[in-house]
Amino acid sequence: MAASTLITELLGVHDAIVRVDSDYADYLGGIPPAQQASARNLLHYLALRRHDLRDAQPVLAAKGLSSLGRTESHVRHGLETVLKTLHLLDGVPWDVESDGASITKDEGEVLLGDHTDALFGTSPSGRNVRIMVTMPGEAANDYLLVRDLVLAGMDCMRVNCAHDDAAIWERMIHHLRRANRELQRSCVVAMDIAGPKLRTASLEAGPPVVKIKPRRDALGHVTLPALVGIMGPSKRGSNFVALDAILTLDADPPADIHRGMKIECEDSRGRWRTLRVRDVSDSGIVAELDRTAYITSGTTLRFKTPGASATRRVVNVPPTPTSLLLNKGDTLILTPGETPGHPATRDEHDRVLVPATIGITLPEVFRDVQLGESVWFDDGKLGGVIRGIDPDRIAVEITQARAGGGRLSAGKGVNLPDTKLRVAALTAKDLDDLPFVAKHADLVGYSFVRHADDIFALQQHLARLKAETLGIVLKVETRHAFAELPKLLLACMHGGRFGVMIARGDLAVECGFERMAEVQEEILWICEAAHTPVVWATQVLESLAKTGMPSRAEVTDAAMSERAECVMLNKGPFICDAVQTLDNILRRMQAHQAKKRAMLRPLHVADHVLAELSERHAAVSS
Repeated sequence: MAASTLITELLGVHDAIVRVDSDYADYLGGIPPAQQASARNLLHYLALRRHDLRDAQPVLAAKGLSSLGRTESHVRHGLETVLKTLHLLDGVPWDVESDGASITKDEGEVLLGDHTDALFGTSPSGRNVRIMVTMPGEAANDYLLVRDLVLAGMDCMRVNCAHDDAAIWERMIHHLRRANRELQRSCVVAMDIAGPKLRTASLEAGPPVVKIKPRRDALGHVTLPALVGIMGPSKRGSNFVALDAILTLDADPPADIHRGMKIECEDSRGRWRTLRVRDVSDSGIVAELDRTAYITSGTTLRFKTPGASATRRVVNVPPTPTSLLLNKGDTLILTPGETPGHPATRDEHDRVLVPATIGITLPEVFRDVQLGESVWFDDGKLGGVIRGIDPDRIAVEITQARAGGGRLSAGKGVNLPDTKLRVAALTAKDLDDLPFVAKHADLVGYSFVRHADDIFALQQHLARLKAETLGIVLKVETRHAFAELPKLLLACMHGGRFGVMIARGDLAVECGFERMAEVQEEILWICEAAHTPVVWATQVLESLAKTGMPSRAEVTDAAMSERAECVMLNKGPFICDAVQTLDNILRRMQAHQAKKRAMLRPLHVADHVLAELSERHAAVSS
């Protein structure tokens, strides 16, 4: 590509960017002054990305110039710098009149840093990327867990309003405030309002029985006995942690129970089993069981105490959860409301007489879906296509399922990526929860955002609660939110602090797993152009948090999360280990990468190899 041709092409791009300032002058005038530079730069970036510059980029790189691939935060200034240099190389003067509003690279980075600090507070020493952690329910009753998370490096506590209640949320936040004071930290609170989440409804329950089994090795030998919690009526509010089963009795256990005593029972199959008491506390009894047992309501436990035997009956055993087994080609009927679903009814030849049925939680879906649209269940584990629609039934042909079929349970997410749902982003529950959020939280996570009007609606409610300064984190979790992202960001600029969460679980289902990497990149680019902090979320170090052992792939994913301003971890038994590991990874990666830019810090391997080669050369020469 000749220099003159390259200059002509880039001048066309520059003209398009300059026109943005005049064409959208009235719109930009409505943006508050503090956000005007970011709004202009975002529009400049959109104007830049309307052009295909792939042929020009290698030519620019060959000349030692910026290829414009890292100018998100300072679009116009970056392009003008390249054009001035090209004109100088070509011996042609280029005088462009700047209106002084275009920002430099340093100014763009400062804006992003300021917006991030305003949203999450100042970063910890030695690490720029913040760590957000979703709270488990036990955090309400376990101060040490919250304290350990803050000590490990948690910068933002995430409370999900879709679970628990205000009393539990308040205890979690109280623990955090106490830990902040004790450790002299400033970990902030983010509360996610639930939004109109589409989920599967209940299924017909199985029999009320609990199966308790120990862990065995490949030869069938017991490697770890099952742990069973046993408590009377007065202890029903107690919390046992990490047990295989909890049994409630019709009366409190005998008072003289102690460690090592035996408890006998006859299970539902008529087999005698013996439990050995491992621990006795105010919460109740923890006993070990080394043989599988099936316990129902009415099962009698015989306590062998020093004085005499005493018996208690097990009560309130819940029904067994059930699920639907679905294979490719099966039909699944979706219904509105909470009528329990059921498996398919088959004849003696295994032919389906009545298809499997399950309810879904948003009746509005039946108004909006169309034939041929896709449906995904349980984070994409099952997929199908809508083949029939009635006012109270949607027939879905299952087209995606693992070999041998996939299981669908109650309470699983449902995604309709092709459907234009007419559902308000704020539900009645959200509006009930907002006063608590406004009073106790630093940030509010906004689910199911799709349109600018959704942003304005939340801003109006926060203004009514005199909480205009509450930070907003937009959860980009649908295909529509991704398509509307620039508009959503511009709408946010009319309010206070804000950021974006890449909800990669739902987004991967909505956009297709094969497109997830591409979509994630585009969100990062657009948000950097708007100087907007990003939360990198979903399944970060998930294996580590749940099992104590990370996978190689998720460690690489955690390292790449350095490109965002915050990383979210989900709850799990080893969550403190996950926070510590992520903190270590982010600190190491910070020396190598800032956003998309590789940092040329001295590499030990370079020094080592060159020094060794030098020593060899000296030895040969001598």
